Amino acid sequence: MGVDQDTPAPSRAGRNLPAAIAVGVSLGVIIVGSLFWQKVLFVFVVLATVLVAVEEMIRALRAGGASIPRIPLLAGTTAMLMAAYFGGPMALLVALALTVLATLVWRMPAGSIGFVRDVSAGVFLIGYVPMLAGFAILLVQPDADGPQRVVTFFLVVVASDVGGYAVGTLFGKHPMAPTISPKKSWEGFTGSTLACIGAGIGSVVWLLDGNWWVGAIVGAVAVLTATAGDLGESMIKRDLGIKDMSNLLPGHGGVMDRLDSLLATAPAVWLLLHLLT
Repeated sequence: MGVDQDTPAPSRAGRNLPAAIAVGVSLGVIIVGSLFWQKVLFVFVVLATVLVAVEEMIRALRAGGASIPRIPLLAGTTAMLMAAYFGGPMALLVALALTVLATLVWRMPAGSIGFVRDVSAGVFLIGYVPMLAGFAILLVQPDADGPQRVVTFFLVVVASDVGGYAVGTLFGKHPMAPTISPKKSWEGFTGSTLACIGAGIGSVVWLLDGNWWVGAIVGAVAVLTATAGDLGESMIKRDLGIKDMSNLLPGHGGVMDRLDSLLATAPAVWLLLHLLT
């Protein structure tokens, strides 16, 4: 069969590159625009995004056999992100604990069969998505440079993704984790590392008026967490037997397919910037 001339062919890395770029730029404009216009608007943008990601995860885990209660997870996600913004780390922790408790109680009327499986899946989802996303909200809290910290966070993760994609597509020959993500290569990881450290140095020096070595540390740690987040979500999808969490974002897959590296990196960047800047 021939190839339809009107259908964009995927790139060597398996993406519809024009669609992926268009979606990525659009999301970046929305995030940066909300961030520098009204910080609370940024919080609502993040909340809406994370709620979609939680819904994707609920559907995926339900398809894998777990019966996860939707209402306490969505309500708890909202409470956790709002608590992070208005109350800080301790409020986020309390909201996390209450969401876990609500998930346990909500599942009880369905009986004991599968209780541990269902609750374990629900608690895993709570810790994996809204809890980690809460650290992105904590980044924006400081009045002096909160938006700049968030931009630094996004830049290092985007640099890791773009650097790995570009170098891996052009030069990737040695698989990094063939049983988890066959397209990820050591060459691509090298590209991610160089790009991420460069973005970290530039962001910390120019946006946060910090020392270059702080930016280098942020970039070096971020490339590790971003890669771990990417591989972790790939493991989840392989276990559940799915390719993408959804087809909501052309060229990317689902919202969770874009958040994996961001979620894993948010706590590390928040901690490093909190301690070193």
